Amino acid sequence: MGNESQSVSEGIKDSTRSFLLTINLKEGRNLVIRDRCGTSDPYVKFKLDGKTLYKSKVVYRDLNPKWNESFSIPVKDLNQKLYIKVYDRDLTTDDFMGSATVTLSELEMDKANELLLSLNDPNSLEEDMGLVLVDMSLSLRDGDSKRGPSGSSAQNLRLSESLRKSQLWTSVLSVTLVEGQEMPLDSQGGQLFVRFRLGEQRFKSKNHCRVSNPQWRERFTLNQFVDSPDALEVELWSKEGRRSEDCLGACEVDLSRVPFDQRQLLTHTLDQGKGRLVFLLTLNTCSGVSISDLCAAPLDEPHEQENQLDNYSLKSSLKNLRDVGFLQIKVIKAADLMAADLNGKSDPFCVLELGNDRLQSQTIYKSLYPEWNKVFTFPVKDIHEVLVVTIFDEDGDKAPDFLGKVAIPLLSVRRGQQITYPLKKEDLGGLSKGTITLDVDVIFNPVRASIRTFQPRERRFLEDNPKFSKKVLARNVMRVQMLFRAIMSTLHYIKSCFQWESVQRSLIAFLVFLVTVWNWEFYMLPLFLVLLIAWNYIQIRSGRVAQDEDNMDVGDDEEDDEKESERKGLMDKIHMIQDTIITLQTLLDGIANFGERIKNTFNWSVPFLSGLAILIFVTATILTYYVPVRYVVLIWGINKFTKKLRNPYSIDNNEVVDFLSRVPSDVQKVQYSERRGSRKKKLL
Repeated sequence: MGNESQSVSEGIKDSTRSFLLTINLKEGRNLVIRDRCGTSDPYVKFKLDGKTLYKSKVVYRDLNPKWNESFSIPVKDLNQKLYIKVYDRDLTTDDFMGSATVTLSELEMDKANELLLSLNDPNSLEEDMGLVLVDMSLSLRDGDSKRGPSGSSAQNLRLSESLRKSQLWTSVLSVTLVEGQEMPLDSQGGQLFVRFRLGEQRFKSKNHCRVSNPQWRERFTLNQFVDSPDALEVELWSKEGRRSEDCLGACEVDLSRVPFDQRQLLTHTLDQGKGRLVFLLTLNTCSGVSISDLCAAPLDEPHEQENQLDNYSLKSSLKNLRDVGFLQIKVIKAADLMAADLNGKSDPFCVLELGNDRLQSQTIYKSLYPEWNKVFTFPVKDIHEVLVVTIFDEDGDKAPDFLGKVAIPLLSVRRGQQITYPLKKEDLGGLSKGTITLDVDVIFNPVRASIRTFQPRERRFLEDNPKFSKKVLARNVMRVQMLFRAIMSTLHYIKSCFQWESVQRSLIAFLVFLVTVWNWEFYMLPLFLVLLIAWNYIQIRSGRVAQDEDNMDVGDDEEDDEKESERKGLMDKIHMIQDTIITLQTLLDGIANFGERIKNTFNWSVPFLSGLAILIFVTATILTYYVPVRYVVLIWGINKFTKKLRNPYSIDNNEVVDFLSRVPSDVQKVQYSERRGSRKKKLL
């Protein structure tokens, strides 16, 4: 035992040694109740050095869950503590169920250590929070945990060339999902959606309510590679709730029979006779994607650059409207990356994404300062897309480790400049470790880009289901409040002109109002918007108004919610979100009341008010028939401007809002209903 402890101490001191920690999560015993039904849905997270290393599956409705899950993680410093945290899975925020810690230096080497860990929470009054049973074994291993590429440099070159060719697509398949026909209606509720699959690419349509002939009208594109299959798989799915999904039928389209540059209208009957799907297919060739060495950058060649400039010049604006532009990215190098391997190094590679298009660089092994020196080109389908460059650490057969990310909107690209970008975290909410040097160049046709701006934006292939987050909810409520304050500030400014708080400002506003209304023409409306945008541009350029984005917190919402769940008890969490929920509740109530009162004005909920509205509308109709609208607006404006002068003690009001405040909302109609009250009396 003493020799083993000594070997552990030597391993701690020797920085070249590394260890492999193997954990078998067995079960939990007598865990605490967190759900109203008297059970919990527990899962376990293992954290080391502030990072989540492993997350177990969720065992639903069980206070004595059995996981029986095993995993291994590399460890370099045995002085660290491993945190084992148990949570209760919830649709909203996961509840904290307790935690335990294990000091790695106390584990015996090369031996299975069976540990029965007691869970505790310093913020909870519960004394017994249950136990977690785990087996841990610690073994010494060599510093090099991952194998780099073996063989000669020629073999590595062939591997790199094979990687390059496998990524380049030769044609683009444009799919327009039109409608479904004679869909099965086994149940009244639920939703329908369609999944398309071409090789590894998958696209999911929007959810549509379950009807016999759903209308989707969606367009998307899929890339066809040299070695990709020729069969486009189409599946119809039904969805009820968040988790229940059933495949209703499927069909396949043989793309080898689809001619190029011709739109095909296809109506395919699903297997088992469960309806038909109607969609359009167009197969076009694509030549704008490439991967090359730094010395062979396409735009560095004068002839190629001239061809691209001519292709996207103004005189060629109407030739191919879908081909908006050409993007070239020189991925030069990165510096000071995070060390993801036990040897203190990383095996970094880059992934470049533009919309649904994706390219990948080669891996530079055992380096924190990699130099790729590669050039990637993409065809630009929408100038409003964002180029996302992500650096990963290659981890053999395991999923790659994230090292950093940078996002660059195409409209912000400054041509011909080599820029070093700081890497950000995975959610782009904060800075990560390291930098990346890129040289981005984009050529686009402004006419095609402008036309594309007024067409539907391309959706991601597969989008994750959103999860409730207190932080996101609070942030969105704050954003709505800021917009509401800006609107109210503008209205207060206009109101101050009517109230003559500043004689000079009110006099100028009154004269501008008179001149504008007297000489009003419709062209003045877009002219006013032009002047407003130009005024804001001048304000920003002069530095008087700053585009402040630093006060927007977009950090890791899930991690923050977990920390708050651990730190706060149940009552603290309730009080923490109470203000946010009340604000949201009040906002939604105000919007619903406003809409319902307009509706109830027209459906005779209160005959007196509906009759009064008819009288006002008839009067306005006769008045505007004989009197030009210009004069009516002038009379209204003069009345508003001179009201304060005629009666200094008058109360300012808005006649339309005052009228609508007398109309009951749907909730008030139910509350004031005599039938509802009489029914209750009969029941009594």
